[in-house]
Amino acid sequence: RTATVWKTLSPFWGEEYEVHLQPTFHSVSIYVMDEDALSRDDVIGKVCITRDMLAEHPKGYSGWVSLSEVDPDEEVQGEIHLRVEVLGSQGGRRLRCTVLEAR
Repeated sequence: RTATVWKTLSPFWGEEYEVHLQPTFHSVSIYVMDEDALSRDDVIGKVCITRDMLAEHPKGYSGWVSLSEVDPDEEVQGEIHLRVEVLGSQGGRRLRCTVLEAR
């Protein structure tokens, strides 16, 4: 979970995470949350990084990705600027995902 960026509609994070990929993985999801001080945090939307997306971009991907809904009854607007790279070999692959900014 990243740090909360308060009082802006265009937050900047610059945080980086590495996830060890299982050989049979299908996707990795990034959830965007609205942190509330007095109630439960709301899920705004999510981005899925799929095995197919990584296969289409073997040298990595950098760009804006639109959020998709988590709850089908909620309208979702927004996107995340991501940089995604696969590191290592088939035996020990890691996914490096840098969350740059969101809007």
